[in-house]
Amino acid sequence: MVLTVKSKQKYAQKIKKLLISKDIFNQDYKIKREKGYVYLPVTKKISKPRLDFADKKLTKVEKKVSLQAVLKQKLTKNELEAVPSAFDIVGEIAILEIKDEIKKHEKFIARTLLKLHKNIKTVVKKASIHAGEFRLQKMKHLAGKRTKIAMHKESGVRIKLDVEKVYFSARLSNERLRIAKQIKKREDILVMFSGCAPFPLVIAKNSPAKRIVGIEKNPIGHKYALENLNLNKKVSGRVELYKGDVRKIIPKLKQKFDRILMPLPKSAEDFLPDALRAARKGTIIHLYDFLDEEDIPDVAIAKIKKHVKKFKILRVVKCGQFSPSVFRICVDFKLE
Repeated sequence: MVLTVKSKQKYAQKIKKLLISKDIFNQDYKIKREKGYVYLPVTKKISKPRLDFADKKLTKVEKKVSLQAVLKQKLTKNELEAVPSAFDIVGEIAILEIKDEIKKHEKFIARTLLKLHKNIKTVVKKASIHAGEFRLQKMKHLAGKRTKIAMHKESGVRIKLDVEKVYFSARLSNERLRIAKQIKKREDILVMFSGCAPFPLVIAKNSPAKRIVGIEKNPIGHKYALENLNLNKKVSGRVELYKGDVRKIIPKLKQKFDRILMPLPKSAEDFLPDALRAARKGTIIHLYDFLDEEDIPDVAIAKIKKHVKKFKILRVVKCGQFSPSVFRICVDFKLE
């Protein structure tokens, strides 16, 4: 049993702040909610102010141990500094970036990561940079289940993909939701370079869009996109997917869209003329780019001016960091 302060739900947050200020809030145990009351763990009783104390059975908080802390006994100080402090998780697959200084320890690091994170079943490392037309990246298996196929959950949808054969960034989850939250009723949406359909599905789940069209050239990416439509049948009815080059597919659609997404940061500008063929006055375009921090937003706006005569910048958003001084940005602009 653990000593707690019993509080009505509506006062719980206020009392928790009080307990923290009195330095008696017990962080070793989880707060319990039961029948309209909240039980806040404390280390001791105090007389003032008057509180309702009660003994309650609580769950102990599992204290997270950092990867660096566990590796401290095995690696040198210099090697520890090279251990990644962050990594991508796609479904149950962790994707590490292993520097040359710690390459000889890579499997030990991967096995340690598996022990620390119960939600991770496979650990791979980036074995190349993103390359080729589809910006793919080789992955090397390090530990756990031998697979490169992940089932990822994001913003209420399930996304299946091969992390080596389909470009996908879990770090763009907030960005995908940001776009979805802007969409108004009855909007027709075009997603160029739609991959395995994360943008179309997140938009379908989290917006009142009328119709979402995705175009993807990578045949494997398109295959997974179709599979993901079946995995998300409750929201996929408004989604249409096309396999092929956007330059060839857009003219065949014979439609103007209310909003166009261009999530191809390396060369989206080259496809602006194609996006404009599917746009009209009032269309909102989301153009992605990689820029040095000192060039944001001027360089991106200059690129737009090469192709668009009249437009209004709605916002420029940093939505990821490519390197210490290079950011992935999105320019939201409206055609006038």
